[in-house]
Amino acid sequence: MSGDAPTADGTRAEGIADAVGAFRRRLERTWEMLRGSELSVRPFRPGEDGPLAAFTAPPDEREIDRYWVNAPYAYVVITYDERESEHRYYAVEPVLDDFERDLFDRVADDIRDPLLYREGTGRTDEETLRAELESLLEGYGVEAGMDTFHSIAYYLYRDFRGFGKVDPLLNDDHIEDVSCDGYDLPIFVYHDEYTDVETNVSFSKAELDNYVIRLAQQSGRHVSVGDPMVETTLPDGSRAELALGEEVTPRGSAFTIRQYADEPFTPIDLIEYGTFSIEQMAYFWLCIEHNKSLIFAGGTASGKTTSMNAVSMFVPPRAKVLSIEDTRELSLYHDNWLSSVTRERRHEGNDIDMYDLLRSALRHRPEYIIVGEVRGEEAITLFQAMNTGHTTFSTMHADSIETVINRLENEPINVPRAMVQSLDMLAVQTLTRSNDQRVRRAKTIGEIGGIDQRTGELDYSSAFEWRAETDEFRRNDSSLLEEIQTERGWSRSELLREIDRRERFLELLSALGVNGFRRFTALVNEYYADADRVMERLEERAEADGG
Repeated sequence: MSGDAPTADGTRAEGIADAVGAFRRRLERTWEMLRGSELSVRPFRPGEDGPLAAFTAPPDEREIDRYWVNAPYAYVVITYDERESEHRYYAVEPVLDDFERDLFDRVADDIRDPLLYREGTGRTDEETLRAELESLLEGYGVEAGMDTFHSIAYYLYRDFRGFGKVDPLLNDDHIEDVSCDGYDLPIFVYHDEYTDVETNVSFSKAELDNYVIRLAQQSGRHVSVGDPMVETTLPDGSRAELALGEEVTPRGSAFTIRQYADEPFTPIDLIEYGTFSIEQMAYFWLCIEHNKSLIFAGGTASGKTTSMNAVSMFVPPRAKVLSIEDTRELSLYHDNWLSSVTRERRHEGNDIDMYDLLRSALRHRPEYIIVGEVRGEEAITLFQAMNTGHTTFSTMHADSIETVINRLENEPINVPRAMVQSLDMLAVQTLTRSNDQRVRRAKTIGEIGGIDQRTGELDYSSAFEWRAETDEFRRNDSSLLEEIQTERGWSRSELLREIDRRERFLELLSALGVNGFRRFTALVNEYYADADRVMERLEERAEADGG
């Protein structure tokens, strides 16, 4: 045993040898830097350079899906744990060895100043980062292979201009929500196919605190221990709720990022997802054209804003539309659309809330007003606008027609019952399960009537109802369609013929795969201009495709 223990002389000799070795390495590094090197940077070639990232499923898990989120650098693997009966989500990124990690740390420090200096040269951020990386590696005298160069370039861009560890998740089109609940806890995502899934991404205490501060800074907001909660919109349009420290979130800093599709969902998308039927969308279309006001209600993540954005594509092409939101979520392909968002006072100036924006909006003389969510004093002004001939769309947190009416009439909204009756339609949505899948469905579409003279209560009826047991929608009588028939001077058969034609239009667009919001809106506008002509053209295309 004594022979295995180092002596004092041996320890001193080892220390001298280590110092000599360190000095020699410094000399070699200095010589390399003086000598420099010349890289021949080219695009990454997976076949020649090999994969940058590798993944093998853990022993108790079975791989069931794999797809790129940032090819050829990062991809996602979905596994299924048989014992736990749950899915797992793995974000797979390039693997850096010790040398590459040290090199990355050094490059990240050295590249900051040149990057800031060279921004604004007209080159994209990624090009700037790659050029600086190439220059630095040549200056270091490092003979880096293309796998090393591209791996480091990926992490530089991810950390400087992307979203760091969460970047693969936010590049995944299947992800709707990203939730971090505290220090050293796995991040959870809501996946459109596998629902709530645990990921392999987590943050240490220092990492998470810095990350939350960075997210706030990226969106132009301030978060601190004294002011630890922030709701904001990130540069890519995602909505984020941030909490810093352990005072309000005891398990540590937290964030939830809610993503929105680059392409907003159209009525065709919602029909194909089963959220609404073709009959319901034709009904919305006819009502919106004839200036009927509408509220979408439902719980969190039931799809209220998505549906409101989709049916807004039915607004006639020349009508003036004005939207008011806390965070930017709506996306319309409409020539005469004025979008506005609220503003919280920072260092100077005044807060601009929904009430301020709505009062200002009425001076712009809009025909259609879209309000992100009704929850306070702005509701009175919104209903005043309805009473003076403006068509309004909005959303509200409520799970039934009765709850919507109750919330509107009581604190803190306090809309008088006589004004509530100016609302025409209520669509109540739900996030539920059908055939072992989580789905969004329009639970009911109601129509608001007048005040019952006998009871003093507000009358309402159901135009459509969802039957959970069969996953089908049932159509009932509609007083709004009767109103439209009277306004237009149509006979009953003329009303039904127009409804059938619009249903056929939506059916044809679905069959032809027309679901991009620009193309969809353009075809709706064509319908307004000459319905017979566009229907004839669509029928011909469908017949040709069928042949």
